[in-house]
Parts: sequence; structure tokens; C-alpha cells
Amino acid sequence: MLGITLTLAGLIVLGLVAYWSFPISRKMGALAFSALVFGRAMSMSIGYAGGYGHAIVVSVNMWVETVMVLLFYPVFVLSLRKLVMFPKLGRLLESTHAAAVRHQDKVRRYGVFGLFMFVWLPFWMTGPVVGSAIGYLIGLPAWVTLTVVLVSDYIAIGSWAVLLLELFTRAAAYGSWAPVLIIGFLILILIAAYILRRRKARHPSKAN
Repeated sequence: MLGITLTLAGLIVLGLVAYWSFPISRKMGALAFSALVFGRAMSMSIGYAGGYGHAIVVSVNMWVETVMVLLFYPVFVLSLRKLVMFPKLGRLLESTHAAAVRHQDKVRRYGVFGLFMFVWLPFWMTGPVVGSAIGYLIGLPAWVTLTVVLVSDYIAIGSWAVLLLELFTRAAAYGSWAPVLIIGFLILILIAAYILRRRKARHPSKAN
């Protein structure tokens, strides 16, 4: 219910902002979409490359990832317990579960601190959604899982904000082409990581 409430509240805010300034609302919508599709690092990179400030970039990414966690966690738990089935989300739930299973032993070894570091560190396939799934798999109470995941996620967003703003500020000094070049490089990294993950999923024995 909290996830649904935050979703509706965010959409209402976007509508109100659009009433006063449609360009700002459009920026916020673009950042939210890129955060959903490509993740926080790409969304924030696009925001800072476009000259947006912390107020828009950080708040939008915090909203998107909070909503993602609060909506995904109960769906994942109910699906895993076979209490409710979500056929249209089957592939997403399966891939998230597989990623959580691969990492749960490393996180379990350090408990809450391990979960915190898993979400905070910017490695591929780590993040708040997979982190929330791991929290459930290793037996943490729901409130502990959600608190740790969201706090570490907010700290990660803050860390990215400081790093990326400094990076794009320095890059802009070399010319308007420099931030675009950085975005292109990040896109290539995402594509390469996606291809490697698909190959690993198709040929698990070779990956091991």
C-alpha cells in the first residue's frame, strides 16, 4: 500500500510540476524512465550531462527506486510462497530470484552489513530490487530488509551524485562533446554487461 501511495503521490507531483513548468516535468519524467530501464547510474549521468541539479536528479531517482522496492518485495514474497501468481511478471521474478540465489551466500555470511554493502556497491546485478529479494531469502524480517535496502540505496544515490556531478562538471570544461562521450561509453558498458549476462544464462557450465 505504501508503494502504491508513493507511486500516486509522485505522479501527482509530476502533474503539478507540469502545470507550472512543463519542461521541468518532462525532465523528471525522462529521468524516471531511464532509471526504470537503465538503472540509477545511467539516469543520474543523463541528468547531470543535461545540466540538471541535485534537486531533480537525486529526488527522482530516490522516488523511483523506493517505489520499485516497495512494490517488488511483496510481489516477490507472495510469488515465492505460491500464495499469488503473477504470470506477466514471471520472467522478471525468475531472473531476480536467480540473481538473489547466486549472491545470497556471500550476503548471508555478513548478515545486515553484507546486505547493506551489496546494495551500496555499484556492481552489475546488485541493487535495491535484488537486495530486497536476498534479504527475504536469508531470513531477515521484512522491516529490516526494507530499511537496510532503502538506507543503503539512498547512500548509494548520494555517492553517485557527488561523483557524477564532479565528473560531468570537469568534462564540460573540455567541450560540449565530452559529457555526450561519457554517456556513450556508459551505454556501451551496459550493452556489454547485458550480452555477458545473457551468455552466462544460456551457458551456465561454461561460465563456471
